[in-house]
Amino acid sequence: MTHVKTLAALAVAVLFAAVAPARADNNDRPFDFFKFFSGGGEFVSTGSGPIPRQSVSIDSKYRPGTIVIRTGERRLYYVTSPGHAIRYGIGVGRDGFRWYGVKTVSQKKEWPGWTPPPQMLKRRPDLPRYMPGGIENPLGARAMYLGSSLYRIHGSNEPQTIGTAVSSGCFRMTNDDVIDLYGRVRVGATVYVMK
Repeated sequence: MTHVKTLAALAVAVLFAAVAPARADNNDRPFDFFKFFSGGGEFVSTGSGPIPRQSVSIDSKYRPGTIVIRTGERRLYYVTSPGHAIRYGIGVGRDGFRWYGVKTVSQKKEWPGWTPPPQMLKRRPDLPRYMPGGIENPLGARAMYLGSSLYRIHGSNEPQTIGTAVSSGCFRMTNDDVIDLYGRVRVGATVYVMK
């Protein structure tokens, strides 16, 4: 139903754009047909990942600034206003590495360095003991740390893994999406991780 409404809104917007001059609002920006016809939700660029980010509805019990992760859907929701969120595709923990609960964003880092934890090194002794931040780093362009745990919401140097269950418990995003989310999220934000 949402796709039908979106397609209808876009069709009407294209029709209006073809026959009507652009309108400006109080800030002299062009009239946003998508926002007008979709009920006022925030327009969100789709990014460049395998799963496009979208403006969607969400339960209004979540406060703006909250993150909701639904591992079964392999989606992360950033709540922008009551009842509205931006939905991102994510990679989640593989079998035996998924977890659920409530955390807070304890810190944020741009181009973070990576030190594999001892348990990971035990499974994969071929991994480097430390990797500085950069395009080859598995944490990608940004990382948001979850409480005092080893888990993060982070970018990835393997965008093809978004939408899959391959991590050791972290939540992977494309670098484009994690940069977008990083700019929105504040330290102290609540993160709900659920099935």
